[in-house]
Amino acid sequence: MPLTQWLLLIFLSILWGGMFLFVNIAVQEVPVLTLVFIRVFLAAVALVPFLYAKRLRLPATFKAWQPFIVLAFLNNIVPFVLIARAQEEIAIGLASVLQATTPLFGVLLSHVFTTDEKMTPRRLAGVLIGVVGVAVLVGPEALFGRSNNLLGMILMLGAACSYGGAGVWSRRFQDTPPLTTSTGLLVCSTVVLFPLALGIDQPWRLAMPSGAAIASIISLALLSTALAYIVFFRIMAVSGPTNTWLVTLLNPISAIALGAMVLGEVLLPRHIAGALIIASALIVLDGRIFRMLRLRTQ
Repeated sequence: MPLTQWLLLIFLSILWGGMFLFVNIAVQEVPVLTLVFIRVFLAAVALVPFLYAKRLRLPATFKAWQPFIVLAFLNNIVPFVLIARAQEEIAIGLASVLQATTPLFGVLLSHVFTTDEKMTPRRLAGVLIGVVGVAVLVGPEALFGRSNNLLGMILMLGAACSYGGAGVWSRRFQDTPPLTTSTGLLVCSTVVLFPLALGIDQPWRLAMPSGAAIASIISLALLSTALAYIVFFRIMAVSGPTNTWLVTLLNPISAIALGAMVLGEVLLPRHIAGALIIASALIVLDGRIFRMLRLRTQ
């Protein structure tokens, strides 16, 4: 990937690195479906005026909306609900480790459903090295401290698989402006989730959330969703789904760095070791160093 794409990928990892913290705070007070609905609704409200200010338009026919509906399920509705529900069962560290399997699912699904992103030994090795790096980074207590919560782990793996499928499906949006894709995706998600949240959670019966929960939901919607999706689909249009989902390997690094800067959490040796392993994985997946070495040996 070009350097600018790597910089955008790092920025995206910062936006998404705080997602687990925001969800963890909000889900203590707000039911899952209501939380996810508010998240996508606020993000859609933020992006729709911006979309029209840029003289872009949403699809005008149901046929044109159909790809957005599929993407909404794969990239928003299913993973958002699964992640929020999983974080009622498992710790943030374990959740981030399991989400880091997204590139692995992406590589496998791209191999099956595409013709130009077939799995290679280098690509598979890079993803596996990255997953190991994330596991080292969060430490054994995140992996084994609450191992009885099998449900939460299965839900996070389901979310990672859904994200991998979304990456493959997103290929058809490569010629669509990122802002249009992001906004259409959020509008579809809002329409689908509204009756579900209304009928199942009955939010009018809930107590008013605390200020911390409200701030977390707003941050989740505007930063980790609206802005993050604009960046995400811009990277996707240039670098393809497999490279874009490498952000899930960077998310735990961003989360730990934010924790150290904002909350005063201590950086441990394993954090540095995990970051170095993840950096090695990204080098393997990028492949430029190997291409340069081959050219020098010719």
